[in-house]
Amino acid sequence: MTKTSNPAIVGDRRFELLVKAVKDYAIYLLDRDGYVVSWNAGAERFKGYTAEEIIGQHFSRFYTEEDRASGLPARALAASAEHGTFEAEGWRVRKDGTRFWTSVVIDPVIDEDGSLIGFAKVTRDITDKRRIDRELRESEERFRLLVQGVRDCAIYMLDPTGVVTNWNAGAEAIKGYTESEIVGQHFSRFYTEEDRQAGEPERALRVAVEEGKYDIESWRVRKDGTRFRAGVLLDPIRNEAGELIGFAKITRDLTGKWQAQQEVERAREAMAQAQKMEAVGRLTGGVAHDFNNLLTVIRSSADLLKMPNIAPERRERYLQAISDTADRAAALTSQLLAFARRQPLRPEVFDVSERVAGMRQIIEASVGAIIEVRFDMDAPDAEPGSEPRIVNADLNQFETAVLNLVVNARDAMPAGGCLTVSSRIADGLPAVRGHGASNAAFVAVRVEDSGSGIAPETLKHIFEPFFTTKGLNKGTGLGLSQVHGFAKQSGGEIDVESRIGHGTAFTLYLPLMQGEHAQPSAIRKAGAERMATQRVLLVEDNEVVGRFARGLLEDLGQIVTWAQNGEAALELLETAAAKFDLVFSDVIMPGINGLELARRIADRWPGLRVVLTSGYSHVLAQESDHGFELLRKPYSVDSLLKVLGHRPAAAAAGVVES
Repeated sequence: MTKTSNPAIVGDRRFELLVKAVKDYAIYLLDRDGYVVSWNAGAERFKGYTAEEIIGQHFSRFYTEEDRASGLPARALAASAEHGTFEAEGWRVRKDGTRFWTSVVIDPVIDEDGSLIGFAKVTRDITDKRRIDRELRESEERFRLLVQGVRDCAIYMLDPTGVVTNWNAGAEAIKGYTESEIVGQHFSRFYTEEDRQAGEPERALRVAVEEGKYDIESWRVRKDGTRFRAGVLLDPIRNEAGELIGFAKITRDLTGKWQAQQEVERAREAMAQAQKMEAVGRLTGGVAHDFNNLLTVIRSSADLLKMPNIAPERRERYLQAISDTADRAAALTSQLLAFARRQPLRPEVFDVSERVAGMRQIIEASVGAIIEVRFDMDAPDAEPGSEPRIVNADLNQFETAVLNLVVNARDAMPAGGCLTVSSRIADGLPAVRGHGASNAAFVAVRVEDSGSGIAPETLKHIFEPFFTTKGLNKGTGLGLSQVHGFAKQSGGEIDVESRIGHGTAFTLYLPLMQGEHAQPSAIRKAGAERMATQRVLLVEDNEVVGRFARGLLEDLGQIVTWAQNGEAALELLETAAAKFDLVFSDVIMPGINGLELARRIADRWPGLRVVLTSGYSHVLAQESDHGFELLRKPYSVDSLLKVLGHRPAAAAAGVVES
């Protein structure tokens, strides 16, 4: 039976084997004077010496020449003996003379009596780590210099609660705060007071966390209190464990860009208005001729009615002629005002064929008698009106576009010709000017003339703003660009075909509305029956119109009190508001105008109904903005009866059509 070895000896042997097996660390012993007394595999791998070569040699040979000259090896041993350990990083030298960066720990070795018998030295080659750390520091420094060098953007960090933790030069330039003034402050101080009250800063942090970023354009406030338009991007920052550690925030001053965009929008509005006014101006000649014809009918009929002993049937015929002619004049005026007035885009659902048919009079007036006008609004092999062509677009812009095409066609036929306006449903959109085709359904409105045609080279430029082939003062070149812009904004297209000497055809494509949404906007209708008696306060500053309106209302069975201005109307209402059922007021008056009067009545006597009347284009353009019922001048007995017959609750639903 083998005798068991001493356990202490076995343990020491195992520890020695363990140390010698370690290859990632140089682990060896020095005697009290610094001479090597043991050597492991890691030391051999790092430093290139075998145990036979280095045991008995002084450890200072691993140091650089300059470190040996400065006495660093001796100081390291002294420090270890005095303080219980010595830790440092520095250059060391391999057997082949190459240098490597090390992490060094030297611990004193004490025996049972407490006497120093040597040193344990652990060295690790961290050259790669040092290189990586240096590259990281250099990268961070370059990034810091980059961020600090950016002056067009405010780039800074927030902690998870929104407190600013750093600040770049761009942030100081844009917001006015120095780094010392703002680091440690909450970023909400850059927000407007109304945004802070609405909780926008907190929402920004929440959205960034929930959606991965917060991106917005809004107003911010500088140190001096001035506001600027800012483009803001806020990104959450997370550590390797996915925990939120803060936010990166980039802010750009977009004030100049925003102001430029506003200028562009204003220029676009001005251009659109110029397009309308150009169309109205080009219509003037034809419309004036048409009005003279209408006035001739009215004047002649009135003169004939003055003749004594006129037969009843002839009197009835002349009265009907005056009534019909006045309706035509009112319709023509209404369309001119619609073309001329400024208003934002207001898409509505309408039937293209019906609207073009409604423009017939103004189209015929604009082209003159020497041009034959044909309308083809019905589908082949169908009953008239059986195939609805419903679109959702701005009606005013649509009529302006059609009118521009009509006037261009007229100008292409100075000696006369034929103009055809037609509509159809197109199963798809052709490839137009390099744009791809579409298989969706469209309403196609075609305006075709038999005029001179357009040359191929000119055809390429006709939709460009201000491009025109007409002489000086004959046009701005905005008409076709308006048509093109309207088509694009409406989701459609404009196509053109032309042959020199044979004419030109423009086709305006608008998306066809189908299903339950394809219902044209309803026009309320009311009978012309005599209404129940109401007490009406008439407010009209014009003597002739006021006397006529009072007589008309009284003939319709109403009890009328006439005030010649807004001030007089308010005085009457202060003493006897309960005596009136309706205030019927003109809008354009000196002093308190009709709109201001209506607002005061709504505040003071909210149960009293107010109806405004005007023929002024600016008022008509804003009819949906002021919230009161509006009866357009000139109004007929039927339209007045509609107003008198409306219940107040129903009247609040919208504008009364005349």
